[in-house]
Amino acid sequence: MLTVGYDIGSSSIKAALYDVDSGKALASGTYPKDEMKIDSPKPGWAEQNPETWWNAVKNVTKEILSSSRASVSDISAIGITYQMHGLVLVDKNKAVLRPSIIWCDSRAVGIGNKAFTEIGKEKCLRFLLNSPGNFTASKLKWVIENEPSIFKKVFKFMLPGDYIAMKLTGDIATTSEGLSEGIMWNFESEEPAYFLMRHLGIDESLVPDMVPVFGNQGSLSKEAADELGLKKGIPVTYRAGDQPNNAFSLNVLRPGEIAATAGTSGVVYGVSDQIKFDSEGRVNTFAHVNHSKDSRRLGILLCINGTGISNSWIRKMIFDSSVPYNEMDRASGEIGIGSDGVVFLPFGNGAERMLTNLEVGASFSGLNFNIHTRKHLMRSVLEGVAFSFYYGINILKELAVDSKVIRAGMANMFLSKIFREAISNLSGATIQLYNTDGSLGAARAAAFGAGLCSSIDDSFKGLECLGTIEPNPKDAAKYKAAYEKWVIELSGSERISSGK
Repeated sequence: MLTVGYDIGSSSIKAALYDVDSGKALASGTYPKDEMKIDSPKPGWAEQNPETWWNAVKNVTKEILSSSRASVSDISAIGITYQMHGLVLVDKNKAVLRPSIIWCDSRAVGIGNKAFTEIGKEKCLRFLLNSPGNFTASKLKWVIENEPSIFKKVFKFMLPGDYIAMKLTGDIATTSEGLSEGIMWNFESEEPAYFLMRHLGIDESLVPDMVPVFGNQGSLSKEAADELGLKKGIPVTYRAGDQPNNAFSLNVLRPGEIAATAGTSGVVYGVSDQIKFDSEGRVNTFAHVNHSKDSRRLGILLCINGTGISNSWIRKMIFDSSVPYNEMDRASGEIGIGSDGVVFLPFGNGAERMLTNLEVGASFSGLNFNIHTRKHLMRSVLEGVAFSFYYGINILKELAVDSKVIRAGMANMFLSKIFREAISNLSGATIQLYNTDGSLGAARAAAFGAGLCSSIDDSFKGLECLGTIEPNPKDAAKYKAAYEKWVIELSGSERISSGK
């Protein structure tokens, strides 16, 4: 029995072909090989044509089928994970009405802030667990206000994963987890947040039908099957946003467990069973993939914008793009913990939500021209990013997520020995690194959703821990001292940024 998992990103579309019996991936692929284009008609805008995603799905499907030589008759289910917070609008004929306003588009910030004030901070946090912010509901309100001729034609709104599911099955549907990503889910009544929609002028009829996160969400149509080279009737049995799915792919499902990623931006994602919110709005809370009314599982997401982008920037500045990251990490290891006093703040990729949306900027401090080298700068970057992760982990502790184990994929900055040891020593947590990614996680989830696994735990057969990092008491004190110095620098930068 085989399943297919699709990861609908803004840079590329990834796919994995998963063998349920062995628990192993038979093939994986990415399309396009270069990054997909993101259009920016105006500063702060970010749009993509949803048809581009579908064309990439077709190409990557052909790639994994060709490389695996698998029989399409053995494929029993499809799972989807996708870039969160986007908006796709279709008419009654399921035709896309405008480019998708994707996750990194900031045009609706003012709309979300206004709704937060008008509805009331207390009510929003109590029912939505978030501010409406720059999420899907606010983006739809922007269309209402600025493109009324387009809005008149809207039959349904969707998230990016809902659109791909529609292309696969012909059915327009969404999930509670998806609506919560768009800040359109009422966690008190466990239904769509109709009070918010009414306030924004969004008619209830525009909400797609609801399907479960795991379970039959429709079957592959003949038209889609012909385009993909698959057989008609394969059920779509899972869909979830990329960060909840990343947590699933690492078997992070229970309260207190934490998943982390460290790509261009970084995420710390903790699971809680308590209805809590951050009054300062430094995190976002969504329904996790296994959330239900009777068994709450909330995903608390903290994002750090300046993560891998800091690492790639310093490589370009003081090395060059041909120097492997592992060589940079090795060279940085020649410098002691604390970088001999050099402190790096990695906040040069826009306003940081975990810093209450301040734009602190990136900076080095403590430089001494007589003793510091490029190796010091490199190590301070790795430490500075790790310190920002620990800063975020402490915010999650305030919301009752305190784990002694952090799980991550063996990828991106978690390949750095210095980076992962700094987080482990500061947090006191064991870091476990696994052989998985988003598309493979979606394929595993599809197997569970289709009933091909006896239990949710059985869907993690073949998930292998590739490495474990334990805190070292001898190094912990040194990292604590360096972190305290980092916090002092951050506090000063925050005061300057806020004008205090």
